[in-house]
Amino acid sequence: MSTENVPAATPEKVEQAEAPVSTPETPLAKFTARLADIIKESTHSEMWGVELSTDAGHAPTQVILQKFLRANNGDLAGAEKQLAAALAWREKWQPTKLVSEAFNKDKFGGLGFVTNHKDEAGNNTVITWNIYGSVKDNKATFGDVTEFIKWRAALMELGVQQLHLNDITEPLPEDGTDKHQMLQVHDYRSVSFFRMDPAVKAASKETISVFSTAYPELLAHKYFVNVPAIMGWMFGAMKLFLAPATLKKFHPMTSGTTLSTELKSIAPSLPQEYGGSGSPVQEGLTVTLVDATEAAKVEAPVEPKPEAVVAPVEAPAQANESAAAEPQTVDLPVRPKEEEAPAEAKKEEVPAPVEPEAKVEETKAEEAKSPAEEETKQETEEKKTEEIPVAADSAPKEAEAAPKETETTETAQPEKSA
Repeated sequence: MSTENVPAATPEKVEQAEAPVSTPETPLAKFTARLADIIKESTHSEMWGVELSTDAGHAPTQVILQKFLRANNGDLAGAEKQLAAALAWREKWQPTKLVSEAFNKDKFGGLGFVTNHKDEAGNNTVITWNIYGSVKDNKATFGDVTEFIKWRAALMELGVQQLHLNDITEPLPEDGTDKHQMLQVHDYRSVSFFRMDPAVKAASKETISVFSTAYPELLAHKYFVNVPAIMGWMFGAMKLFLAPATLKKFHPMTSGTTLSTELKSIAPSLPQEYGGSGSPVQEGLTVTLVDATEAAKVEAPVEPKPEAVVAPVEAPAQANESAAAEPQTVDLPVRPKEEEAPAEAKKEEVPAPVEPEAKVEETKAEEAKSPAEEETKQETEEKKTEEIPVAADSAPKEAEAAPKETETTETAQPEKSA
């Protein structure tokens, strides 16, 4: 049989055999594909200072998604649900803005700090500190749970900023160590009120619930130092909210100096009270604090503003009232005169304007009269002069009444305008 008739399908079969098999989508790839819908539903796209991207090549976003997956042991549905809840919380609370807000120094002064520590290799370790022994009034500090959560979130965001998540260039290795985490130290020296105080318990419970949802896989380890035996209730509460893998990161210690033995790589830079020889924790970063008395001074000028507005309004009103009162006292003696003289005034209103015209005509006639008629003129004038006093008395009465009536009219106008 000739080989020339062999079908040319053999090379195609070889190519089909050599074609690479498509790799199934990983949970991270599926999570990335779902990100757009999650952002749309939560109406928020920022997480820990990173603007989330649906681009699979955006390393900061990929690391954040990996953290949510690890917090849910790789369960995609759980990770999606937690991310949606975390985004919704950030949309409501705006924690990145809380970092720049000022908090009451009397309530939160000396309570929280953030420090950076370099090891011999130059790697940086971020530590957030909560010094609960500095609380002066536990009711004032923990009584308002919302205010406490805001302060605690501001401190957490300050620590997250030190991780520089936006500078990440590579996603996390599948089974590798997460370098984008921080340590947390809670110091309970001199704290004895936590066992019985319901306000502190409520604040602690709410903090654990919120932070386990909103900040997964950001803490490599959490150290509770100078812990009294009565603090057992707090660790019991944590078991209700945190996964077993997370609880393994918690380390209660009865002494603060023991911390240096746990953190040997950065032990020299730790504060002296924690077994190191570094600067006091109080020299670390902290949120903005405002003295309560200074805050009261700033707010004081704001309160009188309503009075400042009312004062100029009341003054003119009082002036109008006094101005309106003055003409009334003048009108009282005038009105009786107007009532006595109306009859005479009405009688004289007609002759008063006529008399000057009669005098003008008489003057013109006098110029044309002969000297013989002067005597008759004088006699006539004498008779008129006997009648003039009556008209003269009436004329001044009208003159007096006129301005008084005008004055009454002018003073009435302000009353109407007021």
